[in-house]
Amino acid sequence: MSETDLQHDPAEQAEDTARLDVPESESLDDDNRLKAEFVRSVKDALDDEDFERVYDLVEPLHPADIADLFELVDENERLGLARAIRDLMGVEVIAEMNDWVREALMEALPAEVVAEIAEQLDTDDAVAMLEDLDEEDQQAVLAEMEPEDRAAIETALSYPEESAGRLMSRDFVAVHESMTVGDLIDFLREHRELPTEFWEVFIVDPMHRPIGTCALSWILRTPRNIPLYDVMARDQTLIPADMDQEEVALRFQKYALISAAVVDEAGRLIGQITVDDIVHIIQEEAGEDTLLLSGAGDGDINEPIRDAYSARVRWLIANLLTATLASSVIAMFEGTISKMVALATLMPIVAGLGGNAGTQTLAVTVRALATNQLTASNAWRAVRREMSIALLNGCTVAVVIGIVVSLIFGNVTLGLVIAMAMMTNILIAGMAGVFVPLTLERFKADPAIASSIFVTMTTDSMGFLVFLGLATVSGLVG
Repeated sequence: MSETDLQHDPAEQAEDTARLDVPESESLDDDNRLKAEFVRSVKDALDDEDFERVYDLVEPLHPADIADLFELVDENERLGLARAIRDLMGVEVIAEMNDWVREALMEALPAEVVAEIAEQLDTDDAVAMLEDLDEEDQQAVLAEMEPEDRAAIETALSYPEESAGRLMSRDFVAVHESMTVGDLIDFLREHRELPTEFWEVFIVDPMHRPIGTCALSWILRTPRNIPLYDVMARDQTLIPADMDQEEVALRFQKYALISAAVVDEAGRLIGQITVDDIVHIIQEEAGEDTLLLSGAGDGDINEPIRDAYSARVRWLIANLLTATLASSVIAMFEGTISKMVALATLMPIVAGLGGNAGTQTLAVTVRALATNQLTASNAWRAVRREMSIALLNGCTVAVVIGIVVSLIFGNVTLGLVIAMAMMTNILIAGMAGVFVPLTLERFKADPAIASSIFVTMTTDSMGFLVFLGLATVSGLVG
């Protein structure tokens, strides 16, 4: 696809085609999502190669909705859609696109076109667009960029993935501490190259280290002759460039920040992070932990089948190995089971409820670790809390299952055995649900990655072992 394919003159389009009257209310439903019939209309127009009609349909949409449209059409239709809407493919649309959709689209465009788009984006958005490209494609795009833009992006790419250095924007306003309020106002009015949107001004010392901030509301209401040094807020949250984005999001949440300065190893101001970036990070991190617990990979419906398969099959193989361990426990009591078929009927209940109890504790513990609610200082209190809950749950479920089994099978001993096994396994599940993620955290591993496998293995194996072991030693099976 050539660069001219993405160019479009709206005035010329208005002369050449009759606008279709498709108001936004006819394209969006009550939940502000694109209607299925609207998407079908766009797809039909693409199939008919009626690009003028496609343009008329898409033109009234907000850039975020256009980005959603790219996700909703088929993969083989996206390049045609990009050709059809040409000048509507602004930086706002690119910035809002799903990562997988954007990556595939960027790989299909020539390097010079991608470079032109990247130069129009904020640094953080340009980095997000380029970091997922293959190394060869990435270098080809960077080679087409202006030296200043290329240097900024290469510097950002040098920081670790999912770090503040990747996330930060280099568009900020910083002034020297010697300025007065009047000097600052004049500076903001005279310098046209400053960012068009910002909430606060960073005050720096001669070494370009941030020493305070001034909110725009303070600047507007303060007399011109007052030095910035006297009105700036000295208490500020500084973000190291190598800080993980999840920790950055927690800082914003804890201190109710709108923006924060990013500093390098020497403490010099090199960028800023704003709350609109953090909203995306919070959503991304929350979904990531849930998906890691299930071993579902990125969990994005636009993720290529091969990548999704690779991510999921590893966990299924691991589960297969742990299931083999549980099966070996059952094999140890093959004689016991053969003498009383009811045991085979009740075994899944013990293991299943234990697994559910472990999953509940695991979910609470992983979330507490992710949000810094659970740290080394209160770990034992959390353990005692979860064990107390497990004991209460175990006693309650044990009483219910014991009575039910005794009545159904007419065997009080069997009811007592399953009650004791159930209470024991739920206690074990509570211990596994809290100790497994705490142990992984202690060894600097992500507690969401492998916790579920270890917890499931523990509850299944111990559930079978306790239940069948009690059945054997109780004399239930003669």
